[in-house]
Amino acid sequence: MIGIFREALKLQEFCDGEGWQSCLIGGIAVQRWSQARVTRDIDITLLTGFGDEERFIAGLLAKYRSRIEGGGEFALRSRVLLLVSEEGVGIDVSLGALPFEAEAVVRATPYEFEPGVWLRTCSAEDLLVMKLFAARAIDMRDAEGIALRQGEGLDWSYVERQLTPLAEVKEDAGILKELERMRQLAVRALDNSSR
Repeated sequence: MIGIFREALKLQEFCDGEGWQSCLIGGIAVQRWSQARVTRDIDITLLTGFGDEERFIAGLLAKYRSRIEGGGEFALRSRVLLLVSEEGVGIDVSLGALPFEAEAVVRATPYEFEPGVWLRTCSAEDLLVMKLFAARAIDMRDAEGIALRQGEGLDWSYVERQLTPLAEVKEDAGILKELERMRQLAVRALDNSSR
């Protein structure tokens, strides 16, 4: 796990050196806000906006190898650039442009994962939004962990404000039902701990 934090720091420093706005999401952010679990890759949101993605993709491909053939073209279509570090760590770069992604990057804060390794991660609320939106089994476990660990400390109204338009775009009302389930988990955990 320590190796992945150092690789994430190198990526963060590269982005910062280029003057790019970014924050770590995914498994590394889960280590900070949810229940610890093994993660083997680095997930980052890089604010590119719409229309200027090629500049960011070219810069990253000059520094890192693509994990797939035609990685630049794939990134332009899917908005995810799949890279690998010199040490063999997978890197998934989300090319951020949505208002939610911009806000998540602005709200990101540093956290010391090990002595001297400060990584800027998205907030617990923004991570919860991402996990509920993705809705894979592992994402739902991570979301439950966030709800249980952060509980009433979460800004639930912020999460709902961010998640509602995303659920509408995805045409999935079940996302908001899952949000309510997470909120109830947090309330029950608080009730149980105060007994």
